Amino acid sequence: MIVLGVILLIIGFLLGISILWTIGIILVVIGLVLWVLGALGHAIGGRRHYY
Repeated sequence: MIVLGVILLIIGFLLGISILWTIGIILVVIGLVLWVLGALGHAIGGRRHYY
């Protein structure tokens, strides 16, 4: 999710498409939150890891 967000950020920046930029930021933030929660040992959606 983090990688997809970064890819969308880059594409949105290079092509000047603001919706891709916004979606990329949202995906990166959600990915980081899920990564931190998983690293802390919290179960997310009934799973130990979200991937």
